[in-house]
Amino acid sequence: MSKEKSTETKSDLISLADEEGVKQVIVNSILGLWDVVNNLTRLKPSRRAAAALAKMGCDIITGGGPGLMQAANEGAASATGRAQSVGIRVDLPFEQEVNAFVTQAFEHRTFFTRLHQFVLASDAFIVAPGGIGTVLETMMIWQLLQVRHLEDTPLILVGKMWPGLIEWTRGSMLSPDTPLANAEDMTIPHCAANAEEAIAFIREYHTAWLNKKEKR
Repeated sequence: MSKEKSTETKSDLISLADEEGVKQVIVNSILGLWDVVNNLTRLKPSRRAAAALAKMGCDIITGGGPGLMQAANEGAASATGRAQSVGIRVDLPFEQEVNAFVTQAFEHRTFFTRLHQFVLASDAFIVAPGGIGTVLETMMIWQLLQVRHLEDTPLILVGKMWPGLIEWTRGSMLSPDTPLANAEDMTIPHCAANAEEAIAFIREYHTAWLNKKEKR
């Protein structure tokens, strides 16, 4: 590093004793963060999957929040027909209000009762990329299907984050030394690369479901 460059770097440093300088750095940093947030909010999640399912007469049930949940509720609300756009919320101090595209809202005090309603109300589960809560709910649905507390209910994992989870589960739980699951348990979730694949799978399932319903 040259002496000139070193001098320029040192001149950019601000002493903590310089209150005005420190204040300006903080203000600029916060404004910079808001610029990032504003850019991210320009990314509109796809709602075509929910719209396609709603046109098939399927009610759309989400957590009722922003982002992908709002996109799904918006997709359902935009479709013509009698499909409901439902939001099932949980009471948290930092959670936002239910999004504007929910036509029927429910509020729960705990994640457990909320997930229970999800399970009771759903005939298929489409899981988008998400955080710890999404993974928790996915694993719970997987486990209910494994022990047949749920039957004939698709669990579709959409996006790039899920195949790695399935492979980790397969490699860790099907060890020949200490098997923790059966090979057929690994076939319960269906991975879809995108919304189109998820819609195609649901269409096939929905057609079979209607045929079975007519025969009863």
